[in-house]
Amino acid sequence: MSSLNKIISKYFNNKFLKNVAYLVGGTAGAQLLMICFAPFVTRIFGPKAYGVLGEFIAISNLMIPVAALTYPIAIVLPKKDEDALNIVKLSVFVSMMFSIIVFIVLSLKYENINLFIGISQSLRDYIIFIPIAVFFGGIQQIYEQWNIRNKHFKITAHANIIQTVIVNLITIIVGVSKPFAYVLVIGATVKGLLYGVIVTVLSEKINKQEGGIKNLLLFDAKKIKSIGREYYDFPVYRAPQVFINALSQSIPVLMLASMYGHTYAGYYAIGRAVLGLPTQLVGKSVADVFYPRFVEARHNANNISKLLKKTIVWLTLVAVIPYGSIIIGGPWIFKMVFGDEWYIAGQYAQWLSFMSFFTFISRPSIIAIPVLNMQKTLLLFEVYSIVLRVLGFFIGYYWFKTDISAVIGFSLAGGIIYMQLMWIVFTKSLKYNFVV
Repeated sequence: MSSLNKIISKYFNNKFLKNVAYLVGGTAGAQLLMICFAPFVTRIFGPKAYGVLGEFIAISNLMIPVAALTYPIAIVLPKKDEDALNIVKLSVFVSMMFSIIVFIVLSLKYENINLFIGISQSLRDYIIFIPIAVFFGGIQQIYEQWNIRNKHFKITAHANIIQTVIVNLITIIVGVSKPFAYVLVIGATVKGLLYGVIVTVLSEKINKQEGGIKNLLLFDAKKIKSIGREYYDFPVYRAPQVFINALSQSIPVLMLASMYGHTYAGYYAIGRAVLGLPTQLVGKSVADVFYPRFVEARHNANNISKLLKKTIVWLTLVAVIPYGSIIIGGPWIFKMVFGDEWYIAGQYAQWLSFMSFFTFISRPSIIAIPVLNMQKTLLLFEVYSIVLRVLGFFIGYYWFKTDISAVIGFSLAGGIIYMQLMWIVFTKSLKYNFVV
């Protein structure tokens, strides 16, 4: 019994495992709450409203990841806190300027931009919300990376849960009397702002002790410019890569909305949202905790291949049950949980599970990329990736002339791509010696 107690004590006192538990628990709580709210939200709004929301998110998500030119990802990397805080300041400034430019472009070139990026007539009434969502989304990324660097995982966990409850409760309450797409769009727009407010309130004591985010008011232009040059590979290589990846993810929603209407875009949007739950539930949380460990390994000139391999194997075992369940009974599950209108979304989800499975288990590989200095490699890979995904989508569409065949082609291409990416990153990681 004493041996068992020692083992239990060892694991519960392990700081790393506690960090994983905080993030997984917080994200799990938020996602489980979303699952609880989803049957009410989907029955109130229906596939068409979700299609408009899906198109709005697809367009916003093209810009949110690059709003700060991916500088927030670098917040974890510097050894000195002063350098990290300067990256935070740079990220806030870049996000603000980027959002202003998006607002000006959408205002001055309204019709041309609509045609260029495929904004449908139904979404044009909400176009003003796009730059707002982009700015708030960029700020949320900064908060997340700052908390990861400082290991404030408990704050992140609480913020995720509170944000989810507030947004969904307001959406349902307002939606009962006004079941229109704009309610969903406004909710998606203010999520980032709400997250920032919650984290600021929860971090007040820590900020007083450490200085924290409040030091943003102390702006040294020379230092900001210097740190921007030092981490130039993020805007030069990582930002284009992230944009291309976001574009490849958004293409199906935009194309389905254009070819078949918002109802089919809504089917795809809810299918992808459900399949993304395991990634948000476990994959992102584990990756957020492992990222600082990979950084520490680089600082100590150690190898990360063992840790990378173990994490991928563990995530593979975790992924079998949720994705296997959708493959077997997707349409029935969606019909039972979300309502009769969502049966086709379940069919989409069956096929999208292939790509989502490999997306889920590739999370550790993706977060190891900046640590392994593979930004340029990843950019080239993303160019290849988007070509293959778009090709898969259009081959499915033109060959079989159905919406489901286009989704199948896109999913198969995506799954193959993530398998290749994991192999490339793991091969690169073998050049270092990390002791687990």
